[in-house]
Amino acid sequence: MKVRSISYAAYFLATLFFATSAMAGPPLLCHSFDIGDAKSLPWISHSWNLTGSESYDIKKLSADTLAILNSDGTVLIHMETLRRAALYGQNSPAEVKQLLLKLIARADAAAKNTDARALALFDEGYFAATLDQVHWIKKDFGNPAQGLEAYGLVKEAIRLSNNNAQMNFAAALITLDNPSADQQGHAKMALAGAQSDALLARNLATHFMGPQTETMAQIINRNSGTRVARE
Repeated sequence: MKVRSISYAAYFLATLFFATSAMAGPPLLCHSFDIGDAKSLPWISHSWNLTGSESYDIKKLSADTLAILNSDGTVLIHMETLRRAALYGQNSPAEVKQLLLKLIARADAAAKNTDARALALFDEGYFAATLDQVHWIKKDFGNPAQGLEAYGLVKEAIRLSNNNAQMNFAAALITLDNPSADQQGHAKMALAGAQSDALLARNLATHFMGPQTETMAQIINRNSGTRVARE
């Protein structure tokens, strides 16, 4: 996987700058996803990042993450769990690599053309995409997913899942710095799917980082040509 160019940072400086003059960060890390009361990795912070006082045993990262992913097929729960896993693992490259390898093996072992394979491919690709953004908050992060085609894996998962709306939301975030027809299509599918998916609708209505920022719907929809009502 190629490291993002400086245009990635420029994109966020230009589009996600808000009243307090603080720059919003990479969307797969700096925005926590609403999963209600669903189980995920333990989290004590009230913001998107770690507090520094966590007591979580990082050696349990792979086992705990996979147990959660295997117990619930809701894509947004997977997105939030993998976000937390990346943040916990940013200082433990061996544990991050172990989790990534297990996600790859899990996807490889899944039967072809099944819902299980779609979700396994999504997890592999989404975690790789998330790790690709860690270096924006930790400059010396050694990305074990470098070389993986993260977006390609997520796109294949979307195809196998018959255009799952939550997966399209994830893909729209992954491709934010590439305002192509693909990004626009993902945004439209996510917005359309939210009409019958209360959890996705709730996430699309949340603000990126506080009330001064755009909603997630407005962010992913910026290039799609579809009008979104302002909050």
